[in-house]
Amino acid sequence: MFIIVVVVRHEAKVSHVNFTRHVAHLGYDEPVTERRNLHNGDTWIELTEQPLQVGAAYDWALLPSCGAVVVFSGTVRDHSDGRADVRTLTYEAYEEEVVPKCVAIVEEMRQQWSDIGRVALLHRIGELQLTESSVLVVVSSPHRPAAFEAARFGIDALKSTVPIWKHESWGDGGDWARSAQHITTIDELKKSKSHS
Repeated sequence: MFIIVVVVRHEAKVSHVNFTRHVAHLGYDEPVTERRNLHNGDTWIELTEQPLQVGAAYDWALLPSCGAVVVFSGTVRDHSDGRADVRTLTYEAYEEEVVPKCVAIVEEMRQQWSDIGRVALLHRIGELQLTESSVLVVVSSPHRPAAFEAARFGIDALKSTVPIWKHESWGDGGDWARSAQHITTIDELKKSKSHS
């Protein structure tokens, strides 16, 4: 089990992030560089092996100034492209790139929807069972249109720009998901959305 401690100095943009992990499971409490988590006042980004707490993310997003909270939870289902017997998914990530890519997504969300309040982008790694939540995108905003639009952009951008892959397991084997997307950039994603 990892205990993650994050120290963040926050200005208009995230300018400095110091990630530290204390390795309690090894019997000592020595800091080690870690790039899995960013949690400051209005932004929560996390890559974790632990179950995602949908209710806790919703509660965190609540603000007196925001009348809308949109929660998107992607869950593990029992089928995939051409397969009806998926039993588990295992997610792997290029961990050093996850937080920086998610920071870019949040910055773009805040640029396009300037009045949004809190934003959470949370993703599991490791093996997940059917119905477990693999990804959460949570957005609060004074009004629902911005919350819905920003959350939709957030999940689309996360799936297409953040290097996280899934391996499907079924009764007689397993393989990397057939629907794996080519990793793109935020700018390429915006261009493709403007042409659709």
